[in-house]
Amino acid sequence: MQKPLWVFGYGSLVWNPGFPVAEQRVAQLHGWHRSFCMRSIHHRGTEIDPGLVLALDRAAHAFCAGVAFRVVDGAEGATLAALRERELISSAYLEEWLPLSLDGGAEVTALCYVIDPAHDQYCTLALEEQAQIIAQAVGGRGRNCEYLFNTAAHLAQLGIGDADLEWLSSRVHALNAK
Repeated sequence: MQKPLWVFGYGSLVWNPGFPVAEQRVAQLHGWHRSFCMRSIHHRGTEIDPGLVLALDRAAHAFCAGVAFRVVDGAEGATLAALRERELISSAYLEEWLPLSLDGGAEVTALCYVIDPAHDQYCTLALEEQAQIIAQAVGGRGRNCEYLFNTAAHLAQLGIGDADLEWLSSRVHALNAK
């Protein structure tokens, strides 16, 4: 395990890290993009009616803006165990140690959870299909749309734009208003 321990948040970790944070900084991860490319059968959907959650999907020339969290010294082991329990529930995510560029120019190596494109929960769907799924799915941690809305709102508060999330948020609000 690397010390200090940095963790990259790009979805629910942005608004619910679930571990003690000593420092947080806006950061960019190059070569990956944030995508609703993972079917959620536990947290935001079920095996019968899967939802969608965000994952880092590899893409040349892409980047993902998110939050780098530095874990409180001494809490690294407990944080890693808690993250593995939360993020590796179905083994669709892989743990990777990847370089992040922090705002201000510094670079750190951070723990990142990326999608395994060979896993059966991996999917590539058009935005409209994503919206239809997210609008109605519910899992063990609640409604799929709440996950989307919280992530989009917190990224916006941090000044991190994501055109796909903004479009999905607007579309899912419209679908739920019907």
